[in-house]
Parts: sequence; C-alpha cells; structure tokens
Amino acid sequence: MVTENKKESRRKFLGWGLATAAVLSMAKFVLPSRKENKKTVKMLTQDGKLVEVDIAALPPQKKKITNQELQNWIGK
Repeated sequence: MVTENKKESRRKFLGWGLATAAVLSMAKFVLPSRKENKKTVKMLTQDGKLVEVDIAALPPQKKKITNQELQNWIGK
C-alpha cells in the first residue's frame, strides 16, 4: 500500500511539474513582448563618426545630394 501511494504521489508531482512547465513556456508566446521596436538608420556625420538616427527624426522627403555638395562635404 505504501509503495502504491509513493508511485501515485510521484506521478502527481511529475504531472503537476510538467503542466506548470507547459503553462510557463506557453506564456512566453502568448504574452505580448514589451520592448519597443524603434527603427534606426546608421549614418555618417561630417567628421566621419558613425551614428544611429531614429527614422522618425528624419524628414519625410528624401533629396539626393548633388556631386558638388558631396565634394564640398568631403573637402571639409
């Protein structure tokens, strides 16, 4: 009787342990992630440093630089 009780107790313990592990692992997929997805772009400054700029800070209209402006920028 004692060995049957031990087996039953062990089975319950393993069952509850597996159920708890399954619930905790599912919580990772069900709960929304809390980190914010900020998109950044890597750009060079005039002095040659690499910086990351938030896309929201950039102007919406993109204008291509002319060859003359590029040569003046490199010359500085």
